[in-house]
Amino acid sequence: MIRPLVADDAAALAGLLIANRTFLAPFVPERAEDFFTADGQRARIEAAEHVYAILDGDVLAGVISLSNLVRGPFQSAQLGYWVDETRTGRGLATRALAELVDHSFAALGLHRLEAATLVDNVPSQRVLEKSGFTRIGVAPRYLEIAGAWSDHVLFQRTAED
Repeated sequence: MIRPLVADDAAALAGLLIANRTFLAPFVPERAEDFFTADGQRARIEAAEHVYAILDGDVLAGVISLSNLVRGPFQSAQLGYWVDETRTGRGLATRALAELVDHSFAALGLHRLEAATLVDNVPSQRVLEKSGFTRIGVAPRYLEIAGAWSDHVLFQRTAED
């Protein structure tokens, strides 16, 4: 269901991002034009850790990632994900999230995962809730999305959940 993204995924990922640019625009930060190129994605893949392809069979269908990993007594990370618009509603994000949660707690030794969604992104909130995440509150003006500071609902899951 998920596997690490590799440099050879760059062209397919750029194509998927271009195809979903309008769909994703209300949910993601604004991006420079080179983000939507194979070279831009290759550089991102090579620089990032813990960025995984969400697969629909053998086809790249989205991305799920961990960021801001903190070790020491915190052992925490933030996660994010998106799925191709034509594949939403089929459980791909839920299954990918289950795999990443297992990997994060078992293989990476993390204790806590955090996620944030726009207040009106109910489908993403359902994915998190189905995956055992707990809603912990609303963060005003949490992240700049589509050019505006937006409120987000915060979720967490710990290794004990």
